Amino acid sequence: MAPLISGTMAPGFEPLADAFADSFAGHPTMGAALSVRIDGETVVDLWGGIADERDGRAWTDDTPSVVFSCTKGLLSILAARLVQDGRLSYDDPVSRHWPEFATAGKAKVTVGDALSHRAGLSATRADLTEADIVDWDRMAAVLAAQEPLWEPGTGYAYHAITHGWLNGEVIRRIAGCSVGRLFQEMIAGPLGVDAWIGLPDSEADRPAHLQVSPALSELWATEALKPAPNWPYRAMTLGSALPADLVTADGGFNDRRIRAAEIPGAGGIASARALAAIWSATVVSTSGVRLLDDETIAAATKERSGGEPVFAAIPPYARWGAGFQLDSEARRYTGPKCFGHDGAGGQVGFADPERRIGFGFVTNWMMGPEDRRATAIIDALRSLV
Repeated sequence: MAPLISGTMAPGFEPLADAFADSFAGHPTMGAALSVRIDGETVVDLWGGIADERDGRAWTDDTPSVVFSCTKGLLSILAARLVQDGRLSYDDPVSRHWPEFATAGKAKVTVGDALSHRAGLSATRADLTEADIVDWDRMAAVLAAQEPLWEPGTGYAYHAITHGWLNGEVIRRIAGCSVGRLFQEMIAGPLGVDAWIGLPDSEADRPAHLQVSPALSELWATEALKPAPNWPYRAMTLGSALPADLVTADGGFNDRRIRAAEIPGAGGIASARALAAIWSATVVSTSGVRLLDDETIAAATKERSGGEPVFAAIPPYARWGAGFQLDSEARRYTGPKCFGHDGAGGQVGFADPERRIGFGFVTNWMMGPEDRRATAIIDALRSLV
C-alpha cells in the first residue's frame, strides 16, 4: 500500500513529487520529507509515511530526524561564518586556537586539514564507550592526545564521527560557547527552523524513530569480520561507543542520551524544511537571513580532498572543500558549484549558488550503497532547473 503523501509544490515540479513517492516503494514502514527552495521561496514541501513504526505515528509536516553526516555540513557553515567574520582562517594551525592539540606530531595540522578529513584522526586508537562520546571534554582530550593514524596533510580518510569534535572544539574555543548554542544563535534561531546539534529535553519526543535496512546491516556485519585494525570500521564505532550502522531499536542514535549530546560529526537533528532553509540561506537571502557571502563560499568550496583515500575504499570517491561535500560522482547535486553534505542512510542537504537552490531530504529508513532515493529526486530537480 502506497503511503499518503502530503504537502505542496509549485506548478512544474510534479516530477519531484513522483520521485519522492517512488522512494517509498518496498519500504512499508518508511517515513520521509522533502523540501526545496529557489530564490529563498519554497517550491516543494512534501512528507509522508511512518515516523515511528512501533506505534504507527505518522510523519507530519514538521517531523525532525537525525541527519547524521549532514551535520558536518552545518558545522562547516559555522566555521565558514567565523572565517567570514575574520575570527578564523583555514590556514590557521588548529593549535593556535586549541593549544593542547599540538602534541604527537599534530602541531602543523591546519583548520583546513581538519575540516577536509586530512588530520589523521579518522578513528580513535582508544576503545571508547557511549559514556565517552556524550562527554565533550573527554572527546576533545582524546583527540588532542592521540597520535595520528597517518602523517597529517599527506592524504585524507573520512572522519565519520571524530570530525565533529575535532572541528567543533576549534569553533567552541573561538566562540566561547558550545557548538549547539552557537548553531542556534547564528543559524537555526534567526531562520526560525527546527534544527539542533544537541536535542533539548523539550523536543525529545519529536524525532522520527530510525530503522536500518537488512542490506545495510549485512554490509556492516561483513565489515566487522575484516582483520584489525580496520580503521574505516572503527571510524564508525570508535571501539564500542556506537553500533557500526549507527542505530539499534533503542540504541545508538535512537538513544535519547546520544541525541541530547552534542555530536556534530553525526548527531544533528533537523526537518527537511530546516535543511532546505539553511542551505538556501547560504546562497540567497532566506527569511531575511543570508549566512555566507560569495567570497566566503569560493574559499570554503575550493577542493581540498578527493580521489583515493588513505585507507582502501570502493570508488567513486567523494570530494571535499573546507568541510563541505562537493559535487562528485559519489554525490551528484544539481551543478558543479554545489556544496552541502549527505548523511548515513539517505539524508541529503545542499545549496546550489548558480540556481539559488536550498535542498533537504530526510528519512528514517536507513539504506546502504544501493540507495538511490535522494539521487533520483535530485536527478528530477536537475532536469527542471
